[in-house]
Amino acid sequence: MAGVFEVEVDGVEHDHGLQHHDEPHQLDLSKLSPEEKWRVEHARMHAKHEGHAAMHAEMVLILIVTLVVAQLVLVQWKQRHPKSYNLVTLFQMWVVPLYFTTKLHWWRFLSTWFIFSVITAYISFRATRKPLACTTPRLVYKWFLLLYKISYATGIAGYTVVMFTLFGINLIFRIKPEDAMDFGVSLLFYGLYYGVLGRDFAEMCADFMASTVGYYSSSGMPTKHLSDNICAVCGQPILVDVSEEGIIENTYRLSCNHVFHEFCIRGWCIVGKKQMCPYCKEKVDLKRMFSNPWERPHVMYGQLLDWLRYLVAWQPVIIGFVQGINYVLGLE
Repeated sequence: MAGVFEVEVDGVEHDHGLQHHDEPHQLDLSKLSPEEKWRVEHARMHAKHEGHAAMHAEMVLILIVTLVVAQLVLVQWKQRHPKSYNLVTLFQMWVVPLYFTTKLHWWRFLSTWFIFSVITAYISFRATRKPLACTTPRLVYKWFLLLYKISYATGIAGYTVVMFTLFGINLIFRIKPEDAMDFGVSLLFYGLYYGVLGRDFAEMCADFMASTVGYYSSSGMPTKHLSDNICAVCGQPILVDVSEEGIIENTYRLSCNHVFHEFCIRGWCIVGKKQMCPYCKEKVDLKRMFSNPWERPHVMYGQLLDWLRYLVAWQPVIIGFVQGINYVLGLE
């Protein structure tokens, strides 16, 4: 039995069946305004899903159970096999948005993704070479620190535009709310996505480089003895004393008394997410390390990126798995 709904357009009620052979008078949507089209589609959706409350409740239950189980599995996987978890997550972060943006023909994102992939692939290739070139660590940290700052600024700009739009400030510049919101959300997406992806690649490169230099190993003691005038991150001599101010770069001493190039240790801690001394693995106090108050929000921003990694990398996969379960059970 075909469901029937009523749509009122310009004061006239139209009765439309859901099956084509029961619709002697089809409504031409091309002649309707966007608001009227939305009303027609909304009415059709309600008529189609009328009486499916039990099925919808079952679908919601499947979604909740799948989310809980997936979260438990991911937590256990991360605790027991962190390397494989990080590698798969990094691959998910790199591929999943590419699939959706290609499907939606978002060429602007695809262009930036291609540029990022080419440069990062070259940087990662340099970081994994043995023996490690003396200029590679500085090159790696400069690229990822630059990417980190650009993504941070882009994300803040996007968030600001979104908030200004919510408060109606866009009307002062005669910008439509939907255009301003689209622009702000796009900037926020770019900043968060490349911020998360860049940090993951930076962590991988940091592990490779430090292990190659020999002053750091993920487990066990260092394979080389660290001299007082050598930076344990890049393996290059320290030319400026801690108490002196360098022309190009200063030095920094951790609480464990090990001295590093300031640029190297900041790249190690901020970009590479290593909150420990590269040599003795003593905990690094990031709040003490950043005396400039404008740099402290970067630490909180890094934690925010870690929280969003699950939503970007795994949430689409989980939703797709839920849709597969619904399809198998005939819940559509």
